[in-house]
Amino acid sequence: MGGLLCCPNLRMFIPSGDVVEQLAAQSLSPKDGNFISTTSDRCFAHLTRQQWDGGDMLGPSAHIDTFTRDHLPPPDQWPDFLLDGFDYPERLNAGVELTDRLVEKGLGDHTALIGNGRRRTYKELSDWTNRLAHALVENYGVKPGNRVLIRSANNPAMVACWLAATKVGAVVVNTMPMLRAGELTKIVDKAEITIALCDTRLMDEMTACAKDSAFLKQVIGFDGTANHDAELDRIALDKPVTFTAVNTGRDDVALLGFTSGTTGVPKATMHFHRDLLIIADAYAREILQVTPDDIFVGSPPLAFTFGLGGLAIFPLRFGAAATLLEQATPPNMIHIIETYKATISFTAPTAYRAMLKAMDEGADLSSLRVAVSAGETLPAPVFEEWTEKTGKPILDGIGATEMLHIFISNRFDDRKPASTGKPVGGYEARIVDDAMREVPRGETGRLAVRGPTGCRYMADDRQKEYVRDGWNLTGDTFSQDEDGFFHFAARSDDMIVSAGYNIAGPEVEAALLSHPDVAECAVIGAEDGERGQIVEAHVVLVQGVSPDALTVKRLQDHVKATIAPYKYPRSVKFIAALPKTQTGKIQRFRLRTEKIN
Repeated sequence: MGGLLCCPNLRMFIPSGDVVEQLAAQSLSPKDGNFISTTSDRCFAHLTRQQWDGGDMLGPSAHIDTFTRDHLPPPDQWPDFLLDGFDYPERLNAGVELTDRLVEKGLGDHTALIGNGRRRTYKELSDWTNRLAHALVENYGVKPGNRVLIRSANNPAMVACWLAATKVGAVVVNTMPMLRAGELTKIVDKAEITIALCDTRLMDEMTACAKDSAFLKQVIGFDGTANHDAELDRIALDKPVTFTAVNTGRDDVALLGFTSGTTGVPKATMHFHRDLLIIADAYAREILQVTPDDIFVGSPPLAFTFGLGGLAIFPLRFGAAATLLEQATPPNMIHIIETYKATISFTAPTAYRAMLKAMDEGADLSSLRVAVSAGETLPAPVFEEWTEKTGKPILDGIGATEMLHIFISNRFDDRKPASTGKPVGGYEARIVDDAMREVPRGETGRLAVRGPTGCRYMADDRQKEYVRDGWNLTGDTFSQDEDGFFHFAARSDDMIVSAGYNIAGPEVEAALLSHPDVAECAVIGAEDGERGQIVEAHVVLVQGVSPDALTVKRLQDHVKATIAPYKYPRSVKFIAALPKTQTGKIQRFRLRTEKIN
């Protein structure tokens, strides 16, 4: 193959030589914005978004329902994709690669999933997902490209449903069990979801969402316990254990990861089948060095891409085992580590603090060979105490839903306290100013990153804010030291990050304002030694309402009942008036820096 040329208009790298001949053979014409011109060993292209993905032409698609491909961002808003070394066949189904492929490799008897008191081998997981896939297609009419929402806590049944939906070519939207009907409705409406798979223990909010939905037509119950006693389970029981998976393209969208913006309006990040494998073949292979002997444990929800990677994709890619906890409290995680001798842990610094205390009280965590910390900055004292007590590495890193998983990390043999680390192989990172110029080492600026994964918001104008000049801007302020390590300084926006959860202040404000006792309010993130930040609400009460502890409790309970409970304000401060500009805009920065009565 010949060399590579850069097409600056489309932020991509275009192959020449024999690939040019193949493109020419396809008789692409200048109409509709499609144009190929060649001069000996040179190629220049301007193609529609349906044909190009950053550096590679979008390959064939198996999607009958073309909604997601039709709603990819315009080509000039894509980041650069650095795909060298991440080579996958044009036809690729991630569900097959994470199940049947392991059985083919001789790992069928290895444990794949541990949860609800039961172990499941790779052969059992393959059979289970194939039965479910038959049911989805034959009984519920799922077509390739349809969006399928899954609502569940972390359990093997959720993983099986996700893999089955992926095998049939659906685009999966995993959601947390804490979401309320109103939050689910926003997701359903944006992605035009017609089918939901829901743990029968979590049906109330899901059916409330479906009741008035213009899109959601089927809510199918599955059993999140080990009993297999729900509609989907019973139908799947008599299905064959073999299934010919849909021959999806590597560039077909497989997953929509929803993330809240600072406005509270959800954004849908779009991830291809190849992306799901890239995060394993980059971070998990290089940084964690996963083997089939590893046993994963962690607290992040599978609905978060951090959790889906760390507790499903990574172990299943390498024939390892994942332990799944519906209630992943530090005591429960410690019990799992001691019982199953887990080797790799994924959680936030808050949980590692609790584990350190438990070790002082006799907990045996010696089986862990590595602790992965993300979700909030790992404080240097926790890094040092963990290393001293265990003799094992604790690796801080940073990822983003837009990037799918961790792209900067410390390493076993190259780590530093109070540092996020260095770019994962395949990724590049730099610190830039507002004009996208790289700043000198030691100075703070905006973190910009590019690599084999990147931001693709579904039909969202915020794509232009996240991607500039081919770089993904994560919304974080960082610096880079002379040794090349990156150091977190602050969030660049008003997102509150509490114990690893991203919480949009305006969403909490809207919940508070729906209570009759609240006249006005403003929500900020307040520093907290345990959780990094907590949600702090500054509330102006309706005249006659007492600013007492009972009112605090009443407002907190109201927020928990209105939106996901983890978003509730742990601190509530009553004030006479909110600080505002002359035009009436709330000055939240004054709430952070001044003591206002």
